[in-house]
Amino acid sequence: MNIHFWGVRGSVPSPLTPGQIKAKISTVLQRATPEDVASDEARERFLASLPRWVYGTVGGNTACVEVVMEKGPRLVFDAGSGIRVMGMLSAPPEDKHYHLLFSHFHWDHIQGLPFFGQAYNPRAIFDVYSPFPDMEKYLSEQMVAPYFPVPFGAFTKNFTFHTVKPGEIFEIEGVKICCTEMFHPGKSYSYRVEEIDENGKKKSFVYATDVELGDKDFVKTPETAKVFENADVLILDSQYTVEELHNKPNWGHSAFCYAIDFAAVWNIKNLYLFHHEPTYDDRKIDLIYESAQWYANYSTNNEVTVHIAVEGQIVSI
Repeated sequence: MNIHFWGVRGSVPSPLTPGQIKAKISTVLQRATPEDVASDEARERFLASLPRWVYGTVGGNTACVEVVMEKGPRLVFDAGSGIRVMGMLSAPPEDKHYHLLFSHFHWDHIQGLPFFGQAYNPRAIFDVYSPFPDMEKYLSEQMVAPYFPVPFGAFTKNFTFHTVKPGEIFEIEGVKICCTEMFHPGKSYSYRVEEIDENGKKKSFVYATDVELGDKDFVKTPETAKVFENADVLILDSQYTVEELHNKPNWGHSAFCYAIDFAAVWNIKNLYLFHHEPTYDDRKIDLIYESAQWYANYSTNNEVTVHIAVEGQIVSI
């Protein structure tokens, strides 16, 4: 199972600004010495020594995560602006069959679909899943004039919509999937995906964006256990710092420390902080990552490994 991050930001796309790019270049120049550019090898060694926030970026596209099974379907979670990049850089399935699973239908999770090239391919097939029975209406209404020049009807006719029931396991080409409702304005749903590899080993990951964690999320029920317990990888909303979270109650997002506590309660070893705040630059996100690593070591004795979701990154389970 390969998990590919195509969009990791929350709320709105947030590309690097000219000022941020200039600051990165300035930092590189301040750190460089004549020896660092004396040869190609020296230059590469110097670049590799730079901090993560200088050398790269977490990305600015909104939520889209592609999951490619070892032997099975192509799953795509949410269709934020990252799905446009996926369409340009990810080879389509041989059968051109996509399975789209939506956490909810806020604009930052659907706005990329009209720009996904394969959606206009008459040979492409799309099966769309969510607990929202009006999902076709929600997707089509964002493409109504005067808000968009191309109507939803221009898409391939091979769109089929499936309403799933929270707490009940359903299958897509033999892959088991289950979802559960989370606290977020208008509701949002987290999904668990499980597959059995060729060696008979169970592999699982959870996609849990747009959730404001509360006390009830730490209470184990049969439904929540189906989704969260013992997952190999958890992708979890951690948009805010604790201070910002306290200033934005009921906005529907979480802070990294609560995400770590949550992973520990559910015995999840690998946590990917996701749905990054659009106003945070790479430096601030890197500082949050460092703080999260310290907190995970302090509170869980390194039982939870914390990662930052980065656009273009591939995680293999």
